[in-house]
Amino acid sequence: MIYKLIIRPFLFLFDAEKVHDFTFLCLRFLGKIPFLFYFIRFIYRPYNSKLETNLFGIDFPNPVGLAAGLDKNARLVKEFSSLGFGFVEIGTVTALPQKGNPKKRLFRIVDQEAIINRMGFNNDGVKKIAKRLRKKGKIIVGGNIGKNKNTTFEDTISDYLISFDNLFDYVDYFAVNVSSPNTENLRDLQHKENLRHLLNKLQQNNKSKKYPKPILLKIAPDLSENQLLDIIEVVKETKIDGIIATNTTVDRSQLKNTSKIINEKGGLSGAPLKDKSTEIIRFLHKNSNGSIPIVGVGGIMSPEDAIEKIKAGASLIQLYSGLIYSGPTLVKQINNAILKYRLNS
Repeated sequence: MIYKLIIRPFLFLFDAEKVHDFTFLCLRFLGKIPFLFYFIRFIYRPYNSKLETNLFGIDFPNPVGLAAGLDKNARLVKEFSSLGFGFVEIGTVTALPQKGNPKKRLFRIVDQEAIINRMGFNNDGVKKIAKRLRKKGKIIVGGNIGKNKNTTFEDTISDYLISFDNLFDYVDYFAVNVSSPNTENLRDLQHKENLRHLLNKLQQNNKSKKYPKPILLKIAPDLSENQLLDIIEVVKETKIDGIIATNTTVDRSQLKNTSKIINEKGGLSGAPLKDKSTEIIRFLHKNSNGSIPIVGVGGIMSPEDAIEKIKAGASLIQLYSGLIYSGPTLVKQINNAILKYRLNS
């Protein structure tokens, strides 16, 4: 309540990306105060064995994760874990550092609880990020990987393999991002043959390791039913471990025309994405006969939204925009709702 009434209105007076950077600075500063985050963890982090979730060989302390895009450079993994997240997905990480797209590139549509971004995989590069993750401890971290903007389509697989190998010892699972609308031609990798080739190469590399890591595919919400059926086929054929549904959308049909911001290029997230994302989860779950684990993300702004994703077929969920609009108490509220749902199921 304090966040929505006092903190959020103040933060929303300023540019969204500058607020993001300021918030990170504050969290990093607070994280250095002795014992403070032990107290925060006590307040926010749920401790109930009924929330534990085993999926693709990983024991998640609870099923609520932080979606990729917020902690791109793995700077606040411990701090976000203390806020109650059962796992943190960092990235999207690329082989080489890059600045991303020109600013201004992050926009709020406050009256509709939406965000538009065209960040463009701005990150420090895989080598620096891997170095930071050496001190992550027992926190479950997913490595979301993508390609550099200037990498040719022919060299795309090499980019993914470089990030895969450099992060391998420091993450618990991989998320293969082929669905951001903000890197030119990236979504072409979702086409059946391109996707099969990429995932087979990653799996071949993965299986050469002593202990392979789970690989998940992050897909766009703008795919047709036939494309989704192709995704299911390729996922089963390549034997990767699951799907993250979904990334941001380029569709603006769910937005009310209340602001010129709706015409900004980029991926739309937040409340207007909720129904589209849920329908894709439901379609994937039904047409795979529940055989493919699904991580549900997109428009989860309340505990009710989270339960809706779970009922549609998601085993884990992730937050991004909901955290921005509702604050960290949302994580605990969702975990409590999931606990109640499980006890009553």
